[in-house]
Amino acid sequence: MSSDFYNINILPYAGIIIKLCRAYTNSQEDFEDYYQEVCLQIWRSKENFREESQWSTWVYRISLNVCLTLLKKKKNNGQHFVSDSLPAEETEDHDAFSDESLNLLYDAIRKLSEIDRAIIMLYLEEKSYQEIADIIGTNPNNIGVRVKRIKIRLKKLLDGKIN
Repeated sequence: MSSDFYNINILPYAGIIIKLCRAYTNSQEDFEDYYQEVCLQIWRSKENFREESQWSTWVYRISLNVCLTLLKKKKNNGQHFVSDSLPAEETEDHDAFSDESLNLLYDAIRKLSEIDRAIIMLYLEEKSYQEIADIIGTNPNNIGVRVKRIKIRLKKLLDGKIN
């Protein structure tokens, strides 16, 4: 992967990629593996982008699919894979597991279903219901209802009212 491709087509979306990877991992090592796999899959699939949606929607969709695929692989056979570390510029600003209050939020988010995690992460990225629906593959009304339910569930989880 060229640094130009990374800087132009991935780096502007690193924030959401990092957040999605964080929502589906429990350790810094897994997080780094997921992030690298997402970047690799974006690069590998660039030729399949048909401009039927925005590039950002394509990136989010690939990121989500990679995270869900890796999560399923890990659940099915306990597979772990080893990778090199992320570039220093990525880890300096995004030491994914160092902020305790943020850890509590991610712990609560990880208790949601896989699809609800994706929805709330995109919502927290201030994506419109239409954009989220395009990425998830549903309609905006469904997203609106789910976001309201997810917020209620997260509040209960954070308040310790449910496990």
